Amino acid sequence: MANTLSDAADTERMDALGRRPVAWWPVGLIASGTTLLLLITAGRYDYHRDELYFRMLGMRPQWGYVDQPPFTPLLGRLGIEVFGDTVWAMRVPFAIILGLVVVLTALIAREAGGGAGAQSLAAAGVVSVFPLTAAHVGSTAAPDLLVWLGVIFFVMRALLAGRERAWLAAGVTAGLGLYNKHLVVLLLLCLGAGLLIAGPREVFRSRWLWAGVAACLVAGLPNLIYQLVNGFPQAAMAAAIKANKGDESRALLIPLQFVLLILPPVWIAGIVVLLRDARLRAVRSLAVAYPLMLILVLAMAGQPYYPLGLLLALFAIGAVPVARWARGWRRHLLAIGVAAFALLAVLSSLPVVPEDRLAESGIAEMNETVADQIGWRDYVWQVGSVHAGLSEADRRRAVLFTGNYGEAGALDRYGRALGLPDVYSGHNELHHFGPPPAGRTVVIAVLQVPPRLLGDCSPKARLRNAAGVENEELEARVYVCRLDRPWTAIWPELQHYD
Repeated sequence: MANTLSDAADTERMDALGRRPVAWWPVGLIASGTTLLLLITAGRYDYHRDELYFRMLGMRPQWGYVDQPPFTPLLGRLGIEVFGDTVWAMRVPFAIILGLVVVLTALIAREAGGGAGAQSLAAAGVVSVFPLTAAHVGSTAAPDLLVWLGVIFFVMRALLAGRERAWLAAGVTAGLGLYNKHLVVLLLLCLGAGLLIAGPREVFRSRWLWAGVAACLVAGLPNLIYQLVNGFPQAAMAAAIKANKGDESRALLIPLQFVLLILPPVWIAGIVVLLRDARLRAVRSLAVAYPLMLILVLAMAGQPYYPLGLLLALFAIGAVPVARWARGWRRHLLAIGVAAFALLAVLSSLPVVPEDRLAESGIAEMNETVADQIGWRDYVWQVGSVHAGLSEADRRRAVLFTGNYGEAGALDRYGRALGLPDVYSGHNELHHFGPPPAGRTVVIAVLQVPPRLLGDCSPKARLRNAAGVENEELEARVYVCRLDRPWTAIWPELQHYD
């Protein structure tokens, strides 16, 4: 790999725009290796709590849900329809998406003038903690990376290469991205502000730019109509996240920028080269957009990973001067650094440590996403034991209720094999799946806090997992409750967003 990390002696031909050929061999190897690694490890551990939720949503396809657009749940559903109802199947589409992210990151480095070394380094940057984690557990963040990098790639094509029709492609990409997450709007706002501040301002006179804006609106219109008709539920969701996690998110925003990707000096070099290299003057707005993004995310108390797509593009641009710098012993040093950081990312993001050794490894404490993949079968079995202890008459009147969507998703996925009844929850979109039938007055409730609204309740079990991994579910107890009010009166009070 060391031989591909330097562009110092690169004598490859350039095209009319000064771009070097696409380094398909090393980039393709990194992309396919990343996808293969995700596929090999996809069946280890269990579902993440979000995946269990997405599985439930994907079985009831809609134009949108109260907490997110429909793309990621439907992508998980696609995996299930093609490969079967398994955790591995749900994760296949996301593994493929991260391979595409690798290729697109390398192409951004090429647009910035990078040869094989820069493109390889840019591709390797995807093998970092957060991209691997997001793709492994089927997170909305994985498709969002592809959307953001696609928008940035087409913007660079328009500004650097003068291919004005690329604005149309950027608009369509952003519009389609609205079906995954609305965060792409932040990117568009920051890029627009960056162009106003750093130029070239004359681009706002381009009819193709405004055609791209129109294309974005048309492509995303059904999703926007859903939000309008339903009273902008994602605004309420954003407010809930801000109230619940806002202080923590603000505190972690800046520190986490330095651990989301391998080798932070590379993306820092990207900002520097954008500000200093006259050849990249046309895309200097990308360097301005990043601090604007941080300010915006800080103000809205968004999650620290929100700027990652832009950060990865800066990494790709920074790979160009870093690859030129990597001569002689520096090349070997850079290769060692990339390999070491990538190995650390794999160990801390993917299920390579046996589950029965996780508790002692410290990985689950370091990466909460790992902890949230542990114990779901154990928890369902424990709920099943409580259900089995009911009288036959109570079992006929029983229903399951959970405090969060992870518990609901696990009971929906594994509970039917144990003969458990239907599960309901007031959490996010699941509130719209209820209320339960009126005759279901015996409630087996899985809750982190004692029930207030479910009548006379008594605790029967406390959740635990065989691996001994600490996660949110260890705070939950299983209660048997007998309603003293009808579901129609109780259900509106059980709704909560977080």
